[in-house]
Amino acid sequence: MAFKRSHEGSVQALALAAGLPAVLFAGWVIGASDYSSKVMWTLGLVIGGAWLGFGFAVRERIASPLRTVSNLLEAIREGDYSIRATGAAGTDSLAEVMRQVNAMGTTMRSQRLGALEATTLLRKVMEEIDVSIFAFDEKQKLRLVNRAGERLLGKTSERMLELGAGELGLAEYLEDETVKTVQRVFPGGSGRWGISRSSFREGGLPHRLLVLTDLTRPLREEELQAWQRLVRVLGHELNNSLAPIKSIAGSLEMIVKRDPLPEDWREDMQSGLSVIAARSESLARFMGAYAKFARLPQPALAPVRLSELVQRVVRMEVRLPVVIVGGPEMTVQADADQLEQLLINLVKNGVEAARETGGGVTIRWELAPWQVALRVEDEGPGLAATTNLFVPFFTTKPSGSGIGLVLCRQIAEGHGGSLTLENREGPGCVALLRLPVQ
Repeated sequence: MAFKRSHEGSVQALALAAGLPAVLFAGWVIGASDYSSKVMWTLGLVIGGAWLGFGFAVRERIASPLRTVSNLLEAIREGDYSIRATGAAGTDSLAEVMRQVNAMGTTMRSQRLGALEATTLLRKVMEEIDVSIFAFDEKQKLRLVNRAGERLLGKTSERMLELGAGELGLAEYLEDETVKTVQRVFPGGSGRWGISRSSFREGGLPHRLLVLTDLTRPLREEELQAWQRLVRVLGHELNNSLAPIKSIAGSLEMIVKRDPLPEDWREDMQSGLSVIAARSESLARFMGAYAKFARLPQPALAPVRLSELVQRVVRMEVRLPVVIVGGPEMTVQADADQLEQLLINLVKNGVEAARETGGGVTIRWELAPWQVALRVEDEGPGLAATTNLFVPFFTTKPSGSGIGLVLCRQIAEGHGGSLTLENREGPGCVALLRLPVQ
């Protein structure tokens, strides 16, 4: 309040100082005139009273709007945005100040209402989602938990808040990997859990957000769907081989039962047995391909010079010259045998597609941020559909097993990379292999 008194006192002093010369001049005129003492005292009191009255009026005229603005700002600071200043309808500077204060109150009221609605929505979503959410402060004390988190740990939020992460059995996940999957038994459930951790700041202090997702049911559903797809594929392939074997075996049995045997029974037997052998061999190849797909080992990483590996793969292809456009010299951490098998399959597919149209095949690679992108481009007819390219045992080739591209993608992902196939802008398609580099 000292500042207010000093300001108001200064305003009053300046107002009185502004009128002081006139008061002194009026006093000199009265004193020099031939008035009676009574008149002189009366005029002096009138002039002095008017001088002081106008001085205090100026002080109040300036201080009163400032007190009004101060009260409005205090109300806004306290969160009361319903108070409005009067006198904002004029055109002077004071009315403009009042209008701006009222507009600030309206804006802050709207912002607070939006923040309250957003907070209410966020709380409602957190309560309803079937994902356990925990927020810890910098001392690993629990600050927030949703309803799913209460069910998971078997405690109410009132009992858990302010407890440490160690007391809740979650401390290891605050210091471990950012994203991981664990097998864990909690008071509210057991199974496989996806755990993700992130950081945020509140009030300038670091906090950690822990999210636990129950993966048991989705994984079981995925596993069931995978088994169903596998059974359908295996059943289809087995029926394709067993149906003709059964039919031919029945025909051969009827021939053997004839008495006397027909003259060409030996030729029929040899032909039928050849078909049975061929179908059995095809079925054996199919099962061998499946076994190879299921038993792919983890890659044994070692330094591999990419250019030398590509040249070695290209030298193996004799049906069509493969052009190496190349790229920067680099060494990648990879399993040379697996990566070579991957490139052999991609080059083989590209050559087979290019031979249909008389086109060519090129290999190029380039260094991207944190990865190398290798392209095998062919000038074949392109891909009619890309939906089933990586479906196990799906193939459009008469002698294909449907395993090659699946193995290639599995090898790429085992190296922390990826494999995609897509049509080029021109004729043919491109197989894009991405591998991480340091």
